[in-house]
Amino acid sequence: MAEAAFLQPTKSNSTALTVVIVMHAAALGALALSKMDVIPKPNFGRTTVVNIKDPVKEPPPKPQPKPKTETPQHVSVVTIPPRVIETPVFTNVFQAEPQPTTLAPPVGPVGHIDVPPPPPPLQAPEPKKVEPARGKANLASYVTDADYPAAAIRAEEQGTTRFLLTVGADGKVASCTVTGSSGSSALDSKTCSIMQKRARFTPAQDSAGNKVGDTVSNAIRWVLPE
Repeated sequence: MAEAAFLQPTKSNSTALTVVIVMHAAALGALALSKMDVIPKPNFGRTTVVNIKDPVKEPPPKPQPKPKTETPQHVSVVTIPPRVIETPVFTNVFQAEPQPTTLAPPVGPVGHIDVPPPPPPLQAPEPKKVEPARGKANLASYVTDADYPAAAIRAEEQGTTRFLLTVGADGKVASCTVTGSSGSSALDSKTCSIMQKRARFTPAQDSAGNKVGDTVSNAIRWVLPE
């Protein structure tokens, strides 16, 4: 029993064996380190962090347009001859001044000569009027009681108006002139108004038978209507 106990390893022996192995390993490591060159630790200093961006991709270049090929056109070249401008040649013409003429004094007395005036131009004689203008009716028949002016009736005016009519070649009265007043302007004015509107004549004629103008004198007596 005692011999068996001696052969069985104890816990303390295992620990001692481990320590011996470690010491040998340390000795071997120290020997190896002594033969190696010691490389100093590099000093990198301050570390700078740089953010590197991806390169920007540039768009591909646009395709260049192909040059247009122009078809040569036939150009007609016309040569214009230079225009010749003729410059007029001016010739200076000098006119000699007239020399004063000296008149010799007249010999003997100078008489006065009367020059007769030219004769007046001849005028063609007017054709003689052979047929005077005649009224187509009695001029008094153109006036009625209804034509009597109301103002003259109220004023109880009456009298005789004498007048001169100018008759045209068409037989119509062109104008009327009072040559003798009745004393009432209303009666005189009414007389000429009626004659110019109503009176008609057969035109006068000359010796050649042409119708011509004429003048006719007459009178209208105004009497208040009853």
